[in-house]
Amino acid sequence: MDVDLRKLRYFVAVAERLHFGRAAEALHIAQPVLSRQIRALEEELKAQLLVRDRRATALTSAGEQLLADARPLLAASEALRRRVGRAARGRDVFTVGFMPGLIVTSAVQVLRERHAGLTVEVVRTTWDDQVRTIHDGRVDIGYVRLPIDRRGLRVRPLSAEPRVAVLPAGHRLAGKDLIGIADLADEHLLQDPDAVPEWRDIATELRRPGARRPGPVFHAVEEKLEHVAQGHGVIVLPLSVMTFYTRPDVTYVPIADISPNQVCLAWDGTRRSPLIGEFADIAVELQGRAGGG
Repeated sequence: MDVDLRKLRYFVAVAERLHFGRAAEALHIAQPVLSRQIRALEEELKAQLLVRDRRATALTSAGEQLLADARPLLAASEALRRRVGRAARGRDVFTVGFMPGLIVTSAVQVLRERHAGLTVEVVRTTWDDQVRTIHDGRVDIGYVRLPIDRRGLRVRPLSAEPRVAVLPAGHRLAGKDLIGIADLADEHLLQDPDAVPEWRDIATELRRPGARRPGPVFHAVEEKLEHVAQGHGVIVLPLSVMTFYTRPDVTYVPIADISPNQVCLAWDGTRRSPLIGEFADIAVELQGRAGGG
């Protein structure tokens, strides 16, 4: 039996929101149509995927498994569509993704010089989509910052850089040459604590029930810096990000006892494009020169 990708997209929309109304709105279809499609998918798979009553919608064990498997399948389908579309338009395009603070210009220029007819494009990514853009075909290779979900990817180490505490300009630690992570134990972290496990393990606000203030999730570096400048808390970032986003109302201090941020190249493990391997070799060689290796 072939699984209908359209039904899979409908299911993922519901599974991610656990709400048929919001999923139907996001899909721009009527809710009864969405309900019928989900029931049809359950009949095809001979498994109940969702438990629904007047108050809530929840995933069954089969639904959780399907959600885990459907996401990469849909991403691969989207990647295929993008690549075939480019080929049909006669465009020979290679796209490089990069995270804030990382400079890819030199490697891109070398690849362009080697392949005169090739269009090389760059796409700025974020913590939220640096892997997703690889899976769905928006980029052929990405400069990513660890940690990432490596499933389905080939990953090649590139460099490591220190991380710094980002503080309001008038903060008590501003101006110090170096601090330890313990100096931040009483601070409010404006990012996921799991992103800074060294802080998470000693944070005062995580030790007292209800002490950590719930707040919005910030996706862009610019958003985080705005909140730091306003005194709402602190963040920990790779050094290159802060040197790129220098501003007078925010400062940064190196942290002595925290692991560095690892920068890697990542691409879809199923791809066999020679350009991907060539670009990876170029990037690693240039990084070696820059680091004196």
